[in-house]
Amino acid sequence: MLPLLIISAYLIGSVSMAIIICKVLDLPDPRTQGSNNPGATNVLRIGGKKAAAATLLGDGLKGVIPVAIGHYFGLSAPELMLVALSAFLGHVYPIFFGFKGGKGVATFIGSLLALNYLAGLAFIATWLFVAKVLKISSLSALIATALTPIYFYFLTDQLEATYILIVICIWIFYTHRSNIKRMISGEEDSIKS
Repeated sequence: MLPLLIISAYLIGSVSMAIIICKVLDLPDPRTQGSNNPGATNVLRIGGKKAAAATLLGDGLKGVIPVAIGHYFGLSAPELMLVALSAFLGHVYPIFFGFKGGKGVATFIGSLLALNYLAGLAFIATWLFVAKVLKISSLSALIATALTPIYFYFLTDQLEATYILIVICIWIFYTHRSNIKRMISGEEDSIKS
């Protein structure tokens, strides 16, 4: 069952909601506009709040659905985390879109909410607090990501699953390497009020 769920999670993750929603709404391809990233933040730049919210919801569900199915079939915490990792990798390296996807945060949050909703809510609360104070979306995501393994471990006491979670978190930092360079140089966009 686990191999099938891992493959299914990757395929679900590979469905790029940003590209689909922009196509449906007759907006430019997010891979060719703004930051060229098929994610909710770039869709916000291209198409506004409603399109971005739809993208965020869709990308989050790509994480929720496979993990929820894994729960239904009684997978262990480490197995569920492998399913979450697979959905995340599908979003970042989508087979349907030339292996060029988004940065994975929304899909990660969806998986996290399905794995342990309190850990997911802790991520969201951290993101909101940091975004309110520092006004930089990517920095908020990175700080919340860095703290998530601590939240998850203390809430679940699942060490093996936490190790896999750390791999996802390191990967999120990797997908944000261009944002990190812009933050260092002071060129990263701030959140508009």
